[in-house]
Amino acid sequence: MARLFDRPQRTWPGLKRRALLLIGLASAVFGAEADPGYYLVRPYAAAGKSSLDLRYWSVQAPGEAALLWPELGLRHGFSERWTSEILLSWIGPGWRSQKLSSLNWMNQWLLSSPDSEHELALHTQLIHNRGRHAGTALEIGPSWQGDWGLSRLNLNLLLEHDWARREGTQLKLQWQVSRPLQPGLRLGLQGFGELGRWNHWLPAARQSQRAGPMLHWVPEGQQGLSFNAAYLWGRTYGRRGDMFSAQLLLDF
Repeated sequence: MARLFDRPQRTWPGLKRRALLLIGLASAVFGAEADPGYYLVRPYAAAGKSSLDLRYWSVQAPGEAALLWPELGLRHGFSERWTSEILLSWIGPGWRSQKLSSLNWMNQWLLSSPDSEHELALHTQLIHNRGRHAGTALEIGPSWQGDWGLSRLNLNLLLEHDWARREGTQLKLQWQVSRPLQPGLRLGLQGFGELGRWNHWLPAARQSQRAGPMLHWVPEGQQGLSFNAAYLWGRTYGRRGDMFSAQLLLDF
């Protein structure tokens, strides 16, 4: 298997040099605070391929203005089992008030056979936060994907430890169920949750759980391009809040 979100492949001339330039410029303006974004982790292998990863997510509590997180990443598949990405994350109440909040280094190690119907990977993310919660955090855990008839199931259990805080190692849950609507388009449900300490979960009423519709789209004839989006309702870190996320991936 050498695929990334089941996308066909194509070269995008000139994007690699531009992406490297953008990453370098963004690295020079470090400043602010935020947790890394919420996107479903999927097992994948992309040997020899590079991708520009454009992300956006927001959280809005009732009666409050939305908080925005645009993100920019550069991904490369170093082998059939190892893919790595550098991701920069900003935060702000508006597009003109964004500050760079964190530098993230993500790695994906495919554990299952490349041609297996059920895919298992080890996901890791090293997070260097700035601002009020400056420090280093680590997210690590298994990521699983499998097909059941026409349905595709995803389940991830991730541990996160932030050395700048005293909450201990936290357990986070990600899940998704999707089905094809037409060639190149999948619709389904997606969910996230923060359950508390890995060895001492919070009471159900205090856990953060949210879910909602998602879509995955590969435009017809546009190889090397994919788009993911989701809108979730529920609680985020103990507070009521709606969440929107979008991700555009470009191979080059």
